Amino acid sequence: MGLAAIGCVLLLCAAWAAAALYFDVRVPWLRLPLAGGYLAGLLALWILARGRGLKIGITAGAFLLVLAWWFTLRPSNDREWQPDVAALAYADVRGNRVTVHNVRNCDYRTEADFDARYYDRTFRLDRLRSADLFMVYWGSPLIAHTMVSFGFDGGDYLCFSIETRKQKGETYSAVRGLFRQYELIYVAADERDIVRLRTNYRQGEEVYLFRINGSPVQARALFLDYVRRLNQLRKKPEWYNALTDNCTTSIRAQRAASDRAPWDWRMLANGHGDQLLYERGLIATNLPLAELKDRAHINARARAAERDPDFSRLIRQGVPGIEP
Repeated sequence: MGLAAIGCVLLLCAAWAAAALYFDVRVPWLRLPLAGGYLAGLLALWILARGRGLKIGITAGAFLLVLAWWFTLRPSNDREWQPDVAALAYADVRGNRVTVHNVRNCDYRTEADFDARYYDRTFRLDRLRSADLFMVYWGSPLIAHTMVSFGFDGGDYLCFSIETRKQKGETYSAVRGLFRQYELIYVAADERDIVRLRTNYRQGEEVYLFRINGSPVQARALFLDYVRRLNQLRKKPEWYNALTDNCTTSIRAQRAASDRAPWDWRMLANGHGDQLLYERGLIATNLPLAELKDRAHINARARAAERDPDFSRLIRQGVPGIEP
């Protein structure tokens, strides 16, 4: 059984290393020969070499060499970015006032046809009242894209979305997202951009809105966590990873280890994140979860609101836990 376990681990390591060579080697024509040669060499080793220890040692050593090379790949903030992720948001904090630069507010005609617009906005922490969670489903019920939006007195909202920062010509791939293909970006955006894109312009995306239970003080602490990450990523870019550094796990990782919520498998299968929050009392619990989720579905309200300047208020009408 021990040898079988070692064999499974080595097989997984070999598969990962070959995939890393295939996806992350920066010279395109070398990718397939290197990945194929790596696997062919290991196969020949296990067929022709004598001695189990020798085979295991060389296989492990080859994996470690690929891993060491992989860690030398460095993210960058200086690439030919797509217009919707071209400007990095960052913030200046001066006492009670936080000025967020490069807040995105694209004007969409279609998902792919839009004018990329950015503005700066100053928010007062003492006027921050709420935090809301958007869950966006586009296929499997196991996986959702999560966004957090902060509400201020007067009806202002600032929404954060943790995404891949794609270069011109790139598209998202969940498999490629497991490797060093995309930089991580925290998009700070107007809800009329980042929410309406998903409800009104992208096909097949269903969006749910939940009010996060907590005091204004807790909401401010979460808001400042996002602000810190904006500034960190502007100074030091990081890689996105579909498992370890994505739209949900990154939210948890913002906090100090001692302040993080207990780990749960639904943080990876985040399509069930609403169930997790419901069980922990972090969203409204005065309704059965199925009814809560039905009333939290905002696509129809968002399409009706379309270009209304009161978009954020209109999409919240009828959402449990949010006052009219």
